[in-house]
Amino acid sequence: MATLTTSFLIMRWELLSAVMMFIASTFKIKCRQTSHPVMAFLFSGIGLGMSCWFVTGLLGMSLSMENLHSFMAVTRDVFVEVISQAPPDWPMP
Repeated sequence: MATLTTSFLIMRWELLSAVMMFIASTFKIKCRQTSHPVMAFLFSGIGLGMSCWFVTGLLGMSLSMENLHSFMAVTRDVFVEVISQAPPDWPMP
């Protein structure tokens, strides 16, 4: 019994996000069946957010502002590098 309790305490956030993904998926299906596309879209977003939270928890990543700024800096540098190597006759959106 102690082993089961300990495993639930350790995996509490991953279990919570998995349950939230299931609930969001269920509500999304119900909303689509009853022709509520806005609510279905909302529950899709919640499910996507919970799945990202689940994966970051499994990978041991922490979501902090420092990590977010680092990610955005790398993304910006890669975007500028890719755009600078594009042919000059490509139309820009």
